[in-house]
Amino acid sequence: MYTSQQASGQQKAIALPVLMFAGGALGNIIAIVVLSISRQERKSSAFYTLVCGLAVTDLLGTCLASPLTIANYRDEHVLKNRHLCAFQSFLLLFFGVAGLSIICAMSAERYMAICCPYTYRRWGVGRRFARIFLVSIYVGNIVFCCLPVMGMARSALQPSLTWCFIEWRTRDPLPAAYSFFYGTASLLLIVATIVFNFAVCGTLLLMRRRTVRRVTRASVRERWVALSSAAETQMIAVLVLTSAVVLACSAPLVARVFANQIMHQDYYQADLTAIRIASVNPILDPWIYILLRRSLFKRILRSSRKARQSSNKQSSPPSTQALFYPCADPSSSSHVLTQLLCNTNVITQLPAFTPCDAETQQQDPSGNS
Repeated sequence: MYTSQQASGQQKAIALPVLMFAGGALGNIIAIVVLSISRQERKSSAFYTLVCGLAVTDLLGTCLASPLTIANYRDEHVLKNRHLCAFQSFLLLFFGVAGLSIICAMSAERYMAICCPYTYRRWGVGRRFARIFLVSIYVGNIVFCCLPVMGMARSALQPSLTWCFIEWRTRDPLPAAYSFFYGTASLLLIVATIVFNFAVCGTLLLMRRRTVRRVTRASVRERWVALSSAAETQMIAVLVLTSAVVLACSAPLVARVFANQIMHQDYYQADLTAIRIASVNPILDPWIYILLRRSLFKRILRSSRKARQSSNKQSSPPSTQALFYPCADPSSSSHVLTQLLCNTNVITQLPAFTPCDAETQQQDPSGNS
């Protein structure tokens, strides 16, 4: 009886890491396939390369770290091996900070493309630039996360006996310094990502306000394009979701690093919850950065506009409907920044309507000088 109950409890315990492994691997594989067959996404150049790097990183992290955890659930002696414990600790350290680094690089690339286009062009930011930057991220983070193996810190099996991480309650100066160093680096990456995302959102909103002010009252079609740009809406949505996911998934583990090293108190359940929340990040990343792409977003916007048009046919006269819902497809461009700039260029080239023009028309209705 005891054996059957123990086996049932073991099956329930192993279900969570198995489901997380399947969700992370399947989501990232689908994302990589979608990116590979999508021609529009390839035109994003540097951003597309970084997205591919993020998907591959998440997939490798899921496929390398999760099997060790699942094997340890089946045999609790697996992670008691010192080398396997150090290897899993390295994997958690590396893929945690590497994912944050790539996400921060994606936010910085969008910031430069939107806010500093001249610098973006002068530096030649493209696929080759992004690939070199990805390689530097991998090399730098590998060296940084190998420091515990070199003796700067120690890896230890956590009290739940299901995962290994660095000793983050030690009072030794060198391991404590590494814990603070790792926590500070992760915190800076989170803050930088949020700052870049909010800067881009603010810039896009300012561009929208300036565009609307420069459109004449007669230019209803251009005003509609400026207000309902699918590219602008999609960009803001992706950036807001990025900030929310990075903060929600990465912040708890970073907070536990500082809390354990400062207070030296044993909150093992909080540590386990934090690492599980951080493990959700690779599951959510492909759906936010990849599957919410422009083609799908355009279909959603088109469907919502058709629904609003059909509902307004019953309550609005044809002239009002034509005024507020002109037949235009503002999202024909394949690049987010190109479309937004094209919309701005079209609108800013319109003649401005000034009071002097009104006085001239009143004095000479025929328009002759």
